[in-house]
Amino acid sequence: MTITVEHLSKGVSLLTLSAETSRNGLNMESMKSMSDIMDDLLEDSSIKSIIMTGNGKFFCSGADIDSFASAIDNGSIADLVGGLTSLLHPMQLKIRASEKIFIAAINGSAAGGGLGLALCADYRVCVPEAKLAAAFFSLGLSPDGGTTWLLPRLVGTQKAKKFFFNNEIWDGNKALEYGAVDELVESEELIESAIKVAEKWGSWAESSRRSTKQLIDASTSTFMETQLEFEKLLITNSSLTPDFVEGVSSFLDKRNPNFGEE
Repeated sequence: MTITVEHLSKGVSLLTLSAETSRNGLNMESMKSMSDIMDDLLEDSSIKSIIMTGNGKFFCSGADIDSFASAIDNGSIADLVGGLTSLLHPMQLKIRASEKIFIAAINGSAAGGGLGLALCADYRVCVPEAKLAAAFFSLGLSPDGGTTWLLPRLVGTQKAKKFFFNNEIWDGNKALEYGAVDELVESEELIESAIKVAEKWGSWAESSRRSTKQLIDASTSTFMETQLEFEKLLITNSSLTPDFVEGVSSFLDKRNPNFGEE
């Protein structure tokens, strides 16, 4: 697999997966490469938003099935499955905790762990011909990639349960109807649409982005009293940042704020 990164304007980076023979599927080598690349992007303070997409007809099909077959033959399948999830899951947690905006530009089929990467995003732009599939049941596996945590929060528990147990495949229109994606565009508009969201969402103050992501994720599993205390903590911390000073100054000066500038 080839993983390319383009650094665009306004702090936006575009990550593209390309491996036609494996349907943009990930083996241990490519998963390790992707994890390392994502670490570099998340640690780069000049980057505010990351767009992930695939080349060709696939966004990401999850694990490379050929690597599964080889591992079954040599008796190392448990090590492979455990190793893949040991790389994928920490990467997803870092994405969710980061102040950076993560956008999935779903250009085609997203399945298994690839679907998990798409669902992990803060925003999903999708083409009508895309196919969203769990695919785990077809392989005799249980789900991973955070799909059982992420999908119910987007579409509801019963739609998620039917998606898994009926082994459903949602095209872009169905995914939009159910709330699994946020925007539907034609393929020639996909990256441009993703960039627009990346620039807008990434333009806000770093503390605003990080805190809001954390608060929304926490909200579905906490009591209101706990959530209010969490809000109090984070807004107090935000008030100590240079971006807050800039926000107040720009409001009083009747101009747009320039967040991230000392």
